[in-house]
Amino acid sequence: MDNAPYKLDTQIGFLLRRATQRHLNLFAKSIVSLTPTQFAAIAKLAELGTTSQNQLGRETSMDGATIKGVIDRLTARGFVESRTDTSDKRRLLIDLSEKGRAIWAELEAKGHEVSDETLAPLTAAEQAMMLELLKKLA
Repeated sequence: MDNAPYKLDTQIGFLLRRATQRHLNLFAKSIVSLTPTQFAAIAKLAELGTTSQNQLGRETSMDGATIKGVIDRLTARGFVESRTDTSDKRRLLIDLSEKGRAIWAELEAKGHEVSDETLAPLTAAEQAMMLELLKKLA
């Protein structure tokens, strides 16, 4: 156990929150048409193709209620389409609509730019290390 005084600005949770705030600010300036969770859902659907709502929630680290709300809002905006799985009527399948594919084509490069800008204060080696370390924590 560390006997040093607790200094907030040296603690992992505080530093992660500050880094997250910085990233979300960069995101909001660059990608104004979607929330980060909506962007994540569209990005993962672009990667996976048709998938169940539950699987999409797991793949994007969103609980059931959160992914349902995200999908409801994206559906209302015409970005995703859903249908019942013919082999399992309890399962809802989600996919990008034509409008969803178009917004992804427009925003994918901006997603890369936000990530690059978030990591910009670090050297290339530090960026790679940061991503690997965060994967271990996640």
